[in-house]
Amino acid sequence: MTNKHPLIQPDKGQPATAIHLVNKESLPDFLRSLSAPQRAALAAQKFEGGGYDYAIVPDGPDAANPWFVVAGVSDPQNLSSWCMAKLAEVLPEGTYRRVGAEPGPALFGWVSGQYRFDRYRSEPGSEGPRVLLTGEVREIESVLAVADATNLVRDLVNTPAEDLGPAQLEAEVEALAKAHKAEFRVTQGDALERDFPMVHMVGRAAARSHAPRMIELEWGSAKHPRLAIVGKGVCFDSGGLDIKPSSGMLLMKKDMGGAAHALALARLIMAAGLKVRLHLLIPAVENAVSGNAFRPGDVLKSRSGITVEIGNTDAEGRLILGDALTRAGEEKPDLIIDFATLTGAARSALGPDLPALFARNDATAEALLAAGTACDDPCWRLPLWDGYREYLKSDIADLGNSQSNAFAGASVAALFLDRFVAEGTDWAHFDTYAWRPAGKPGRPKGGDALGLRATWRMLQARYG
Repeated sequence: MTNKHPLIQPDKGQPATAIHLVNKESLPDFLRSLSAPQRAALAAQKFEGGGYDYAIVPDGPDAANPWFVVAGVSDPQNLSSWCMAKLAEVLPEGTYRRVGAEPGPALFGWVSGQYRFDRYRSEPGSEGPRVLLTGEVREIESVLAVADATNLVRDLVNTPAEDLGPAQLEAEVEALAKAHKAEFRVTQGDALERDFPMVHMVGRAAARSHAPRMIELEWGSAKHPRLAIVGKGVCFDSGGLDIKPSSGMLLMKKDMGGAAHALALARLIMAAGLKVRLHLLIPAVENAVSGNAFRPGDVLKSRSGITVEIGNTDAEGRLILGDALTRAGEEKPDLIIDFATLTGAARSALGPDLPALFARNDATAEALLAAGTACDDPCWRLPLWDGYREYLKSDIADLGNSQSNAFAGASVAALFLDRFVAEGTDWAHFDTYAWRPAGKPGRPKGGDALGLRATWRMLQARYG
Protein backbone atom coordinates (compact mmCIF):
# COMPACT_ATOMS: atom_id res chain seq x y z
CA MET A 1 0.00 0.00 0.00
CA THR A 2 1.43 3.34 -0.99
CA ASN A 3 1.05 6.65 0.82
CA LYS A 4 2.15 8.56 -2.25
CA HIS A 5 -0.74 8.27 -4.67
CA PRO A 6 -1.74 11.84 -5.57
CA LEU A 7 -5.52 11.37 -5.32
CA ILE A 8 -6.23 9.13 -2.30
CA GLN A 9 -4.15 8.97 0.85
CA PRO A 10 -4.50 7.41 4.30
CA ASP A 11 -5.96 9.75 6.89
CA LYS A 12 -3.30 10.34 9.52
CA GLY A 13 -4.80 13.51 10.88
CA GLN A 14 -2.96 15.75 8.44
CA PRO A 15 -4.41 19.19 7.62
CA ALA A 16 -7.33 18.97 5.20
CA THR A 17 -10.35 20.97 4.12
CA ALA A 18 -13.58 19.59 5.56
CA ILE A 19 -16.40 18.26 3.36
CA HIS A 20 -19.86 17.98 4.92
CA LEU A 21 -22.32 15.76 3.03
CA VAL A 22 -26.02 16.50 3.50
CA ASN A 23 -29.28 15.93 1.67
CA LYS A 24 -32.48 17.92 1.60
CA GLU A 25 -33.83 16.10 4.64
CA SER A 26 -30.76 16.64 6.82
CA LEU A 27 -30.04 20.18 5.63
CA PRO A 28 -32.25 21.98 8.22
CA ASP A 29 -30.42 20.34 11.13
CA PHE A 30 -27.07 21.14 9.54
CA LEU A 31 -28.05 24.78 9.07
CA ARG A 32 -28.82 25.10 12.77
CA SER A 33 -25.21 24.18 13.53
CA LEU A 34 -23.90 27.11 11.48
CA SER A 35 -23.46 30.77 12.26
CA ALA A 36 -25.68 33.41 10.66
CA PRO A 37 -22.93 34.51 8.23
CA GLN A 38 -22.38 30.88 7.18
CA ARG A 39 -26.08 30.35 6.58
CA ALA A 40 -26.09 33.54 4.53
CA ALA A 41 -23.18 32.22 2.46
CA LEU A 42 -25.11 29.03 1.68
CA ALA A 43 -28.22 31.01 0.79
CA ALA A 44 -26.23 33.30 -1.48
CA GLN A 45 -24.96 30.24 -3.39
CA LYS A 46 -28.54 28.89 -3.59
CA PHE A 47 -27.52 25.66 -1.92
CA GLU A 48 -30.52 23.39 -1.34
CA GLY A 49 -28.87 20.03 -0.68
CA GLY A 50 -29.68 18.39 -4.00
CA GLY A 51 -27.42 15.85 -5.65
CA TYR A 52 -24.17 17.38 -6.96
CA ASP A 53 -25.00 20.76 -5.35
CA TYR A 54 -22.06 22.22 -3.48
CA ALA A 55 -21.06 25.41 -1.75
CA ILE A 56 -17.94 26.86 -0.18
CA VAL A 57 -18.55 28.33 3.27
CA PRO A 58 -16.20 30.59 5.28
CA ASP A 59 -15.06 29.18 8.61
CA GLY A 60 -14.36 31.02 11.84
CA PRO A 61 -11.16 33.01 12.46
CA ASP A 62 -9.79 30.29 14.74
CA ALA A 63 -10.40 27.43 12.33
CA ALA A 64 -7.52 25.45 10.83
CA ASN A 65 -8.83 26.22 7.33
CA PRO A 66 -10.50 29.47 6.23
CA TRP A 67 -13.36 27.61 4.51
CA PHE A 68 -15.14 24.26 4.25
CA VAL A 69 -17.31 22.51 1.68
CA VAL A 70 -20.96 21.51 1.91
CA ALA A 71 -22.18 19.07 -0.74
CA GLY A 72 -25.54 17.53 -1.51
CA VAL A 73 -26.04 13.78 -1.93
CA SER A 74 -29.17 11.67 -2.14
CA ASP A 75 -28.37 9.70 1.03
CA PRO A 76 -25.38 10.53 3.27
CA GLN A 77 -25.63 7.04 4.82
CA ASN A 78 -25.45 5.18 1.50
CA LEU A 79 -23.05 6.85 -0.87
CA SER A 80 -22.69 6.01 -4.53
CA SER A 81 -19.51 5.89 -6.59
CA TRP A 82 -20.35 9.24 -8.14
CA CYS A 83 -21.77 11.38 -5.34
CA MET A 84 -18.47 13.20 -4.60
CA ALA A 85 -17.06 13.02 -8.12
CA LYS A 86 -18.13 16.51 -9.11
CA LEU A 87 -16.24 17.90 -6.12
CA ALA A 88 -13.06 16.27 -7.41
CA GLU A 89 -13.56 18.11 -10.69
CA VAL A 90 -14.49 21.60 -9.45
CA LEU A 91 -12.83 22.21 -6.08
CA PRO A 92 -9.46 23.94 -5.87
CA GLU A 93 -6.44 21.69 -5.69
CA GLY A 94 -5.67 20.57 -2.16
CA THR A 95 -6.38 17.92 0.45
CA TYR A 96 -9.91 17.11 1.66
CA ARG A 97 -11.57 15.01 4.34
CA ARG A 98 -15.19 13.93 4.70
CA VAL A 99 -16.49 14.94 8.12
CA GLY A 100 -18.12 12.32 10.37
CA ALA A 101 -17.72 9.25 8.16
CA GLU A 102 -15.60 7.64 5.47
CA PRO A 103 -16.11 8.33 1.75
CA GLY A 104 -16.51 4.60 1.04
CA PRO A 105 -17.68 3.94 -2.55
CA ALA A 106 -17.18 7.60 -3.43
CA LEU A 107 -13.41 7.04 -3.45
CA PHE A 108 -13.69 5.54 -6.92
CA GLY A 109 -15.56 8.49 -8.39
CA TRP A 110 -13.13 10.91 -6.76
CA VAL A 111 -10.25 9.33 -8.71
CA SER A 112 -12.25 8.66 -11.87
CA GLY A 113 -13.45 12.25 -12.11
CA GLN A 114 -9.91 13.58 -12.33
CA TYR A 115 -9.02 11.58 -15.43
CA ARG A 116 -7.68 13.64 -18.34
CA PHE A 117 -6.57 12.51 -21.80
CA ASP A 118 -3.97 15.06 -22.79
CA ARG A 119 -1.57 12.99 -24.91
CA TYR A 120 -2.05 15.23 -27.92
CA ARG A 121 -2.31 18.61 -26.20
CA SER A 122 0.71 20.87 -26.56
CA GLU A 123 -0.15 22.48 -23.22
CA PRO A 124 -1.61 19.90 -20.82
CA GLY A 125 -3.76 21.19 -17.98
CA SER A 126 -1.86 22.68 -15.08
CA GLU A 127 -4.40 22.01 -12.33
CA GLY A 128 -3.00 20.20 -9.33
CA PRO A 129 -4.63 17.13 -7.78
CA ARG A 130 -7.51 17.09 -5.33
CA VAL A 131 -6.54 14.58 -2.65
CA LEU A 132 -9.15 12.76 -0.56
CA LEU A 133 -8.23 11.23 2.81
CA THR A 134 -9.66 7.97 4.08
CA GLY A 135 -9.29 5.88 7.20
CA GLU A 136 -10.22 2.78 5.20
CA VAL A 137 -6.57 2.16 4.34
CA ARG A 138 -7.14 -1.41 3.16
CA GLU A 139 -9.51 -0.16 0.48
CA ILE A 140 -7.05 2.23 -1.14
CA GLU A 141 -5.13 -0.27 -3.25
CA SER A 142 -8.25 -2.02 -4.55
CA VAL A 143 -9.92 1.29 -5.44
CA LEU A 144 -6.82 2.54 -7.21
CA ALA A 145 -6.42 -0.73 -9.10
CA VAL A 146 -9.95 -0.53 -10.50
CA ALA A 147 -9.60 3.17 -11.26
CA ASP A 148 -6.32 2.56 -13.07
CA ALA A 149 -7.92 -0.27 -15.06
CA THR A 150 -10.81 2.03 -15.99
CA ASN A 151 -8.38 4.72 -17.07
CA LEU A 152 -6.44 2.18 -19.13
CA VAL A 153 -9.63 1.45 -21.09
CA ARG A 154 -10.15 5.18 -21.54
CA ASP A 155 -6.59 5.78 -22.74
CA LEU A 156 -6.72 2.95 -25.26
CA VAL A 157 -10.14 3.88 -26.63
CA ASN A 158 -9.29 7.58 -26.85
CA THR A 159 -6.08 6.95 -28.80
CA PRO A 160 -6.50 7.38 -32.58
CA ALA A 161 -6.14 4.33 -34.81
CA GLU A 162 -2.91 5.49 -36.42
CA ASP A 163 -1.26 5.23 -33.00
CA LEU A 164 -3.20 2.19 -31.78
CA GLY A 165 -3.35 -0.46 -34.45
CA PRO A 166 -3.00 -4.23 -34.06
CA ALA A 167 0.77 -3.93 -33.49
CA GLN A 168 0.26 -1.47 -30.63
CA LEU A 169 -2.37 -3.72 -29.05
CA GLU A 170 0.12 -6.54 -29.27
CA ALA A 171 2.72 -4.39 -27.52
CA GLU A 172 0.27 -3.57 -24.73
CA VAL A 173 -0.46 -7.25 -24.10
CA GLU A 174 3.20 -8.20 -24.33
CA ALA A 175 4.11 -5.57 -21.73
CA LEU A 176 1.36 -6.91 -19.47
CA ALA A 177 2.66 -10.46 -19.91
CA LYS A 178 6.21 -9.43 -19.01
CA ALA A 179 5.02 -7.55 -15.93
CA HIS A 180 3.24 -10.65 -14.59
CA LYS A 181 5.51 -13.39 -16.01
CA ALA A 182 2.70 -14.70 -18.21
CA GLU A 183 2.94 -16.74 -21.39
CA PHE A 184 2.52 -14.65 -24.52
CA ARG A 185 2.08 -15.59 -28.17
CA VAL A 186 1.01 -13.93 -31.38
CA THR A 187 -0.24 -15.62 -34.54
CA GLN A 188 0.03 -13.71 -37.80
CA GLY A 189 0.92 -14.09 -41.47
CA ASP A 190 0.53 -17.54 -43.02
CA ALA A 191 -0.11 -19.12 -39.63
CA LEU A 192 -3.00 -16.72 -39.02
CA GLU A 193 -4.54 -17.56 -42.39
CA ARG A 194 -4.31 -21.26 -41.54
CA ASP A 195 -5.32 -21.22 -37.86
CA PHE A 196 -7.64 -18.20 -37.60
CA PRO A 197 -8.98 -17.77 -41.12
CA MET A 198 -11.79 -15.32 -40.31
CA VAL A 199 -9.40 -13.02 -38.43
CA HIS A 200 -7.10 -13.12 -41.45
CA MET A 201 -9.86 -12.42 -43.96
CA VAL A 202 -11.29 -9.45 -42.05
CA GLY A 203 -7.90 -7.83 -41.55
CA ARG A 204 -6.01 -8.67 -44.73
CA ALA A 205 -6.91 -5.44 -46.56
CA ALA A 206 -5.08 -3.28 -44.01
CA ALA A 207 -1.63 -1.85 -44.58
CA ARG A 208 1.29 -4.04 -43.55
CA SER A 209 1.89 -1.87 -40.49
CA HIS A 210 -1.64 -2.69 -39.33
CA ALA A 211 -1.60 -6.36 -40.31
CA PRO A 212 -4.07 -8.66 -38.49
CA ARG A 213 -3.05 -11.00 -35.69
CA MET A 214 -4.35 -13.14 -32.85
CA ILE A 215 -2.89 -12.14 -29.50
CA GLU A 216 -2.95 -14.57 -26.57
CA LEU A 217 -1.79 -14.49 -22.97
CA GLU A 218 -1.96 -17.29 -20.40
CA TRP A 219 -1.27 -16.92 -16.70
CA GLY A 220 -1.86 -18.77 -13.44
CA SER A 221 -1.72 -22.29 -12.15
CA ALA A 222 -3.14 -25.11 -14.25
CA LYS A 223 -4.68 -26.40 -11.00
CA HIS A 224 -7.11 -23.48 -10.92
CA PRO A 225 -10.33 -23.09 -12.96
CA ARG A 226 -9.66 -21.88 -16.49
CA LEU A 227 -11.12 -18.46 -17.29
CA ALA A 228 -11.11 -17.15 -20.86
CA ILE A 229 -11.44 -13.41 -21.49
CA VAL A 230 -11.98 -12.40 -25.13
CA GLY A 231 -11.97 -8.86 -26.52
CA LYS A 232 -12.91 -7.58 -29.96
CA GLY A 233 -9.88 -5.71 -31.31
CA VAL A 234 -11.07 -3.93 -34.45
CA CYS A 235 -8.66 -1.01 -34.22
CA PHE A 236 -10.54 0.89 -36.90
CA ASP A 237 -13.69 -0.06 -38.76
CA SER A 238 -14.31 1.56 -42.13
CA GLY A 239 -17.11 -0.94 -42.72
CA GLY A 240 -15.04 -2.59 -45.43
CA LEU A 241 -16.57 -2.67 -48.92
CA ASP A 242 -19.95 -2.05 -47.27
CA ILE A 243 -18.38 1.22 -46.26
CA LYS A 244 -19.78 3.36 -43.50
CA PRO A 245 -20.77 6.99 -44.12
CA SER A 246 -18.32 9.53 -42.74
CA SER A 247 -20.52 10.15 -39.69
CA GLY A 248 -20.51 6.44 -38.94
CA MET A 249 -16.72 6.26 -39.14
CA LEU A 250 -16.02 9.20 -36.86
CA LEU A 251 -15.88 7.17 -33.64
CA MET A 252 -14.54 3.95 -35.09
CA LYS A 253 -11.22 4.29 -33.29
CA LYS A 254 -13.27 2.95 -30.36
CA ASP A 255 -14.12 -0.32 -32.11
CA MET A 256 -11.31 -1.97 -30.16
CA GLY A 257 -13.10 -1.07 -26.92
CA GLY A 258 -13.81 -4.73 -26.24
CA ALA A 259 -10.10 -5.52 -26.41
CA ALA A 260 -9.41 -2.61 -24.04
CA HIS A 261 -11.91 -4.03 -21.53
CA ALA A 262 -10.42 -7.52 -21.82
CA LEU A 263 -6.87 -6.25 -21.38
CA ALA A 264 -7.77 -4.12 -18.35
CA LEU A 265 -9.68 -7.00 -16.75
CA ALA A 266 -6.71 -9.33 -17.30
CA ARG A 267 -4.47 -6.82 -15.53
CA LEU A 268 -6.83 -6.70 -12.55
CA ILE A 269 -6.96 -10.51 -12.37
CA MET A 270 -3.19 -10.95 -12.45
CA ALA A 271 -2.39 -8.06 -10.11
CA ALA A 272 -4.81 -9.46 -7.53
CA GLY A 273 -3.51 -13.01 -7.92
CA LEU A 274 -7.01 -14.37 -8.57
CA LYS A 275 -7.00 -18.16 -8.40
CA VAL A 276 -7.71 -18.86 -12.05
CA ARG A 277 -5.86 -20.09 -15.10
CA LEU A 278 -6.36 -17.00 -17.24
CA HIS A 279 -6.51 -17.13 -21.02
CA LEU A 280 -6.72 -13.71 -22.68
CA LEU A 281 -7.53 -13.65 -26.40
CA ILE A 282 -7.59 -10.52 -28.56
CA PRO A 283 -8.14 -10.85 -32.31
CA ALA A 284 -6.69 -7.57 -33.60
CA VAL A 285 -7.50 -6.22 -37.07
CA GLU A 286 -8.29 -3.12 -39.07
CA ASN A 287 -11.35 -3.48 -41.29
CA ALA A 288 -10.00 -1.57 -44.28
CA VAL A 289 -10.79 -1.13 -47.96
CA SER A 290 -8.36 -2.25 -50.65
CA GLY A 291 -8.17 -4.55 -53.66
CA ASN A 292 -7.95 -7.67 -51.49
CA ALA A 293 -10.70 -6.78 -49.03
CA PHE A 294 -13.19 -9.54 -48.30
CA ARG A 295 -16.44 -9.07 -50.20
CA PRO A 296 -20.20 -9.40 -49.75
CA GLY A 297 -21.09 -12.85 -50.99
CA ASP A 298 -17.75 -14.42 -50.02
CA VAL A 299 -17.89 -17.60 -47.94
CA LEU A 300 -15.37 -17.76 -45.11
CA LYS A 301 -14.20 -20.90 -43.41
CA SER A 302 -13.76 -20.49 -39.68
CA ARG A 303 -11.37 -22.14 -37.24
CA SER A 304 -14.26 -24.31 -36.04
CA GLY A 305 -15.00 -25.49 -39.59
CA ILE A 306 -18.31 -23.61 -39.75
CA THR A 307 -18.65 -21.78 -43.06
CA VAL A 308 -19.99 -18.22 -43.05
CA GLU A 309 -21.52 -16.35 -45.97
CA ILE A 310 -20.80 -12.63 -45.87
CA GLY A 311 -23.96 -10.57 -46.18
CA ASN A 312 -22.32 -7.39 -44.92
CA THR A 313 -18.63 -6.62 -44.47
CA ASP A 314 -19.54 -4.17 -41.71
CA ALA A 315 -20.59 -7.11 -39.51
CA GLU A 316 -16.92 -8.03 -39.09
CA GLY A 317 -16.52 -8.04 -35.32
CA ARG A 318 -18.53 -11.21 -34.90
CA LEU A 319 -16.32 -12.95 -37.45
CA ILE A 320 -13.05 -12.38 -35.61
CA LEU A 321 -14.72 -13.18 -32.29
CA GLY A 322 -15.96 -16.46 -33.75
CA ASP A 323 -12.41 -17.69 -34.27
CA ALA A 324 -11.31 -16.39 -30.85
CA LEU A 325 -14.23 -18.03 -29.04
CA THR A 326 -13.49 -21.30 -30.81
CA ARG A 327 -9.88 -21.15 -29.64
CA ALA A 328 -10.96 -20.32 -26.08
CA GLY A 329 -13.34 -23.29 -26.00
CA GLU A 330 -10.66 -25.75 -27.07
CA GLU A 331 -9.14 -25.50 -23.58
CA LYS A 332 -12.47 -26.39 -21.92
CA PRO A 333 -12.71 -23.30 -19.70
CA ASP A 334 -14.90 -23.00 -16.64
CA LEU A 335 -16.15 -19.65 -17.97
CA ILE A 336 -15.75 -17.51 -21.09
CA ILE A 337 -16.49 -13.77 -21.01
CA ASP A 338 -16.20 -11.61 -24.10
CA PHE A 339 -16.41 -7.85 -24.55
CA ALA A 340 -17.24 -6.23 -27.88
CA THR A 341 -18.47 -2.96 -29.33
CA LEU A 342 -20.63 -5.15 -31.49
CA THR A 343 -23.96 -3.62 -32.55
CA GLY A 344 -25.72 -0.31 -32.94
CA ALA A 345 -28.88 -2.22 -32.08
CA ALA A 346 -27.72 -2.56 -28.46
CA ARG A 347 -27.26 1.20 -28.28
CA SER A 348 -30.68 1.82 -29.81
CA ALA A 349 -32.22 -0.46 -27.21
CA LEU A 350 -30.27 0.57 -24.12
CA GLY A 351 -28.52 3.86 -24.90
CA PRO A 352 -24.87 4.59 -24.17
CA ASP A 353 -24.85 3.91 -20.41
CA LEU A 354 -25.97 0.29 -20.26
CA PRO A 355 -23.93 -2.53 -21.80
CA ALA A 356 -26.09 -5.33 -23.10
CA LEU A 357 -25.41 -8.63 -21.36
CA PHE A 358 -26.09 -12.02 -22.89
CA ALA A 359 -25.49 -15.25 -21.00
CA ARG A 360 -26.31 -18.93 -21.34
CA ASN A 361 -26.38 -19.53 -17.59
CA ASP A 362 -29.03 -17.68 -15.56
CA ALA A 363 -26.92 -17.81 -12.39
CA THR A 364 -23.96 -16.23 -14.16
CA ALA A 365 -26.16 -13.50 -15.61
CA GLU A 366 -27.75 -12.78 -12.24
CA ALA A 367 -24.33 -12.61 -10.56
CA LEU A 368 -23.09 -10.10 -13.14
CA LEU A 369 -26.22 -7.97 -12.87
CA ALA A 370 -26.08 -7.96 -9.07
CA ALA A 371 -22.39 -7.09 -9.09
CA GLY A 372 -23.03 -4.21 -11.47
CA THR A 373 -25.78 -2.82 -9.27
CA ALA A 374 -23.58 -3.09 -6.19
CA CYS A 375 -20.70 -1.11 -7.70
CA ASP A 376 -22.64 1.42 -9.80
CA ASP A 377 -21.69 -0.26 -13.08
CA PRO A 378 -25.14 -1.38 -14.24
CA CYS A 379 -25.75 -3.85 -17.06
CA TRP A 380 -28.96 -5.03 -18.71
CA ARG A 381 -29.66 -8.57 -19.86
CA LEU A 382 -31.01 -9.18 -23.35
CA PRO A 383 -32.19 -12.57 -24.61
CA LEU A 384 -30.43 -15.30 -26.56
CA TRP A 385 -33.76 -16.07 -28.18
CA ASP A 386 -33.61 -19.30 -30.18
CA GLY A 387 -36.44 -18.18 -32.42
CA TYR A 388 -34.14 -15.61 -34.05
CA ARG A 389 -31.50 -18.12 -35.16
CA GLU A 390 -33.33 -18.43 -38.46
CA TYR A 391 -32.29 -14.84 -39.26
CA LEU A 392 -28.74 -16.13 -39.76
CA LYS A 393 -29.57 -18.82 -42.31
CA SER A 394 -27.62 -18.91 -45.54
CA ASP A 395 -28.59 -20.53 -48.81
CA ILE A 396 -25.07 -21.71 -49.55
CA ALA A 397 -23.15 -21.83 -46.23
CA ASP A 398 -23.66 -23.01 -42.67
CA LEU A 399 -24.34 -19.52 -41.40
CA GLY A 400 -24.78 -15.94 -42.56
CA ASN A 401 -23.02 -13.09 -40.81
CA SER A 402 -25.90 -10.62 -41.10
CA GLN A 403 -29.66 -10.56 -41.23
CA SER A 404 -31.95 -9.18 -43.92
CA ASN A 405 -34.32 -7.49 -41.45
CA ALA A 406 -33.85 -4.88 -38.74
CA PHE A 407 -35.19 -6.95 -35.85
CA ALA A 408 -33.33 -7.74 -32.60
CA GLY A 409 -29.91 -6.98 -34.03
CA ALA A 410 -28.04 -7.31 -30.73
CA SER A 411 -29.62 -10.69 -29.97
CA VAL A 412 -28.97 -11.96 -33.49
CA ALA A 413 -25.30 -10.96 -33.26
CA ALA A 414 -25.03 -12.74 -29.90
CA LEU A 415 -26.63 -15.83 -31.42
CA PHE A 416 -23.98 -15.76 -34.13
CA LEU A 417 -21.27 -15.82 -31.44
CA ASP A 418 -23.12 -18.58 -29.61
CA ARG A 419 -22.50 -20.91 -32.56
CA PHE A 420 -18.76 -20.69 -31.90
CA VAL A 421 -18.88 -21.32 -28.15
CA ALA A 422 -18.46 -24.98 -27.23
CA GLU A 423 -21.66 -26.70 -26.18
CA GLY A 424 -22.17 -26.72 -22.42
CA THR A 425 -19.69 -23.90 -21.79
CA ASP A 426 -20.67 -21.17 -19.34
CA TRP A 427 -20.42 -18.02 -21.47
CA ALA A 428 -21.29 -14.34 -21.06
CA HIS A 429 -21.12 -11.69 -23.77
CA PHE A 430 -21.05 -7.91 -23.26
CA ASP A 431 -22.13 -5.70 -26.15
CA THR A 432 -20.67 -2.50 -24.72
CA TYR A 433 -20.39 1.00 -26.15
CA ALA A 434 -17.02 1.85 -24.54
CA TRP A 435 -17.81 5.55 -24.99
CA ARG A 436 -19.57 8.41 -23.22
CA PRO A 437 -21.05 10.92 -25.66
CA ALA A 438 -21.53 13.42 -22.82
CA GLY A 439 -19.68 13.83 -19.57
CA LYS A 440 -21.16 13.16 -16.14
CA PRO A 441 -19.57 13.57 -12.71
CA GLY A 442 -16.77 11.03 -12.50
CA ARG A 443 -17.31 9.97 -16.11
CA PRO A 444 -15.66 12.31 -18.63
CA LYS A 445 -16.74 12.45 -22.25
CA GLY A 446 -14.86 9.94 -24.40
CA GLY A 447 -13.71 6.38 -23.99
CA ASP A 448 -14.96 4.58 -20.91
CA ALA A 449 -15.25 1.18 -19.27
CA LEU A 450 -18.82 -0.11 -19.16
CA GLY A 451 -19.24 -3.54 -17.61
CA LEU A 452 -15.62 -3.84 -16.44
CA ARG A 453 -16.22 -3.21 -12.74
CA ALA A 454 -19.31 -5.42 -12.72
CA THR A 455 -17.35 -8.30 -14.20
CA TRP A 456 -14.39 -7.82 -11.87
CA ARG A 457 -16.64 -7.82 -8.80
CA MET A 458 -18.39 -10.98 -9.98
CA LEU A 459 -15.08 -12.75 -10.69
CA GLN A 460 -13.76 -11.86 -7.24
CA ALA A 461 -16.85 -13.41 -5.68
CA ARG A 462 -16.67 -16.49 -7.89
CA TYR A 463 -12.95 -17.22 -7.70
CA GLY A 464 -11.67 -15.12 -4.81
